[in-house]
Amino acid sequence: MKLFIKLLILLFISGLIACKQEGADQPKTPLTIWFDAPTTKWNEGLPIGNGSLGAMFYGSPDREIICMNEETIWSGEKQYDRDMPDAHLYMDSIRQLLFDGKYVEAEELVQAKVLAERLPSGTHSYQMLGNLLITRPDLTDVSNYKRTLDIRKSVATTEFEQNGVGYTQESFSSFLDKVMVIKYTADQPGNINFSAAIDRTENTKIAVDENTIRFSEHVSNGYGVTFDAIIHFDLKGGRTVVKENSLAIEEADEVVLRIVAASDYRGDDPQALTDQYLSQALGKPYESLLESHVADYQSLFDRVSLDLSDSVGNDLPTDQRLENVKAGNVDNYLTHLQYQYGRYLLISSSRPGTLPANLQGIWATGFKPPWNSDYHININIQMNYWMAEMTNLAELHKPFLEYIGDLREMGRITAREIYGARGFVAHHTSDAWHATAPFGKARYGMWPMGAAWSCQHLFTHYEYTEDEAYLRNYAYPVMKEAALFMIDFMVPHPETGLLVSGPSVSPENNFNTDDGKIATINMGPTMDREIIFELFSNCIKAADILGIDQAFADTLKMKMDQMPPLEIGSDGRLMEWVEEFEEPMPGHRHISHLYGLHPSNQISKVKTPELFDAARKTIDYRLAHGGGHTGWSRAWIINFFARLQDAEKAHENILALQRKSTLPNLLDLHPPFQIDGNFGVVSGITEMLMQSQDGEILVLPALPQAWPTGSIKGIVARGGFEVDIAWAEGKLTRLTVKSLLGNTAKIRYGNIYKTYEMDKGEVLTFNHLLEIEN
Repeated sequence: MKLFIKLLILLFISGLIACKQEGADQPKTPLTIWFDAPTTKWNEGLPIGNGSLGAMFYGSPDREIICMNEETIWSGEKQYDRDMPDAHLYMDSIRQLLFDGKYVEAEELVQAKVLAERLPSGTHSYQMLGNLLITRPDLTDVSNYKRTLDIRKSVATTEFEQNGVGYTQESFSSFLDKVMVIKYTADQPGNINFSAAIDRTENTKIAVDENTIRFSEHVSNGYGVTFDAIIHFDLKGGRTVVKENSLAIEEADEVVLRIVAASDYRGDDPQALTDQYLSQALGKPYESLLESHVADYQSLFDRVSLDLSDSVGNDLPTDQRLENVKAGNVDNYLTHLQYQYGRYLLISSSRPGTLPANLQGIWATGFKPPWNSDYHININIQMNYWMAEMTNLAELHKPFLEYIGDLREMGRITAREIYGARGFVAHHTSDAWHATAPFGKARYGMWPMGAAWSCQHLFTHYEYTEDEAYLRNYAYPVMKEAALFMIDFMVPHPETGLLVSGPSVSPENNFNTDDGKIATINMGPTMDREIIFELFSNCIKAADILGIDQAFADTLKMKMDQMPPLEIGSDGRLMEWVEEFEEPMPGHRHISHLYGLHPSNQISKVKTPELFDAARKTIDYRLAHGGGHTGWSRAWIINFFARLQDAEKAHENILALQRKSTLPNLLDLHPPFQIDGNFGVVSGITEMLMQSQDGEILVLPALPQAWPTGSIKGIVARGGFEVDIAWAEGKLTRLTVKSLLGNTAKIRYGNIYKTYEMDKGEVLTFNHLLEIEN
């Protein structure tokens, strides 16, 4: 009898664990960022977006600021004369100075003859669409206040009460209907009263009639796009009163705002587009717009679920949860929320047909956001998209993939004018106009690896999808042009005869010269070698897959054989430069020479154990000297430790990101706000739970003790596998693999390695020994 009771108890406990695993991350667990007070700071608002049209909500009852954005509102234009004339004539002289160890002299020549002047801030910049000001002076003393972003539905809500009346504002931005919608309601009739106005610049043309505010502008005094936007007010009950540049709403029961915007960035007539978008949106009632928006959003968001915590998550405002973590607590629900918030932000800022997510996604205030809210392609935009394929959002990768190809027009000019080379090249920063010229200071500007690094994403997309038509017609031709540039860019080192790149830098870092000076430019930085090696490798693989270009592939193989190997310094660290220089900033935020560890896969525990150990010493040294002090840098470190399979260090850096580099609304803090860290932490957490860069599905490679029980569902491995993982007491309990392409599944968990032939669409479920259960 006692044995029978014990068996019942065990079955009951097993059932609870199974229910928890099977029901992980279901709608019963709220995923909301919420506060019990409004904010006066833009970067603490609640962001919504549809990839193109978005806003940041402050949530103030009496004077709400809705900072609106549209992805194409950029100042500037294509500049075909940004490349310094005759720069290529100085390349040999610059290289010889570097080979001779005259680094400072080489830098001076680069500064004078190669690098263009940096444009004033705001010249080529992303801008806000405008501030919509909703003024309700009678609502100054309210109670039961709550503002919420529901990231399961992509809906923002503000609720409060005054004098027994409950007020609600509900907002979303629909990708399908190309409209942003805001609904104001009260639980008693006739209580919606406010004044609406637009705040932008003195050049903004504003027209107000009984149910619309229309505003337009040729931005930056005519140096940039021309846009048009309409805000339509649909009332139930009450009336509108037209005032100078504003519209008053009086005694309405309900008001629905439909907001549309467009520019001439893609050659369209913005007014014709906004008229079209508004007409379509007015043809649907609010409930239909909301229903289709939520369904479209959830078709992406619901592909992946995560469970790390028993907490339902709505017991504390998000800012209080974060403060508790900063005080030393560990909050697995907050990590869960942070993970899915990153996916929410990518869905909201990058959709097929849009520009890629910039330094702030699609959200910016004013006309001179930090770093122009542009595209930094020396890590930041790449980090934005590391998580796209692995978290089952492959179509959201497309804006960046298309952007890379669009760099070619300007990049060919830069390759020819600056380097006298074939192919195309891009440097550390670009923008909506696809700028590729080197500019500014040498420590960041003299870095011609932006296009080559970006090309990694082209082949990564193929690795997940195996779309040969895409590879043949688009990805490979772009990769080949980038490789052509690198063939011409590399030269033999006079002492070793090995091919090195340069002039170049290890992004934004410096080194001490033998004569006591600080320099930044040299020949053959380690990161250059890693990026070029991977680009050439991917081109060779692509040519082989497609059965084309054998002669070109042979040329790349020959060049690779002539490149220097990765070197380990006398202190056991991976060398950042060809020579073993001392660093004046040993805790530098960029850890560029670990590109071979992540996002590349040239350094791994199995293939290159010595380099693997050297990479570990490198990151330990950086952290010991203050590294990881920016949000994006900390996020990269999480990914490094995931690849190093150090679960506790990876988790330690998730906590550091939350404690040091996260705003109350969970946006990433450089400082200032940059969105890359929000995306980088998602890829890091995913790779703590599953990796696939070695041609196999590596299960739970870096599971920390802080996550003893949990599950993740719907993540994707290279080769086309959708993966669900469940674990308890730190051990794998169930693994489910669905083959999307019909490839062989090679699975590793700890010391267990199994191979299974799978048909397309086949689903296999495994136990903790990787034995098939079904």
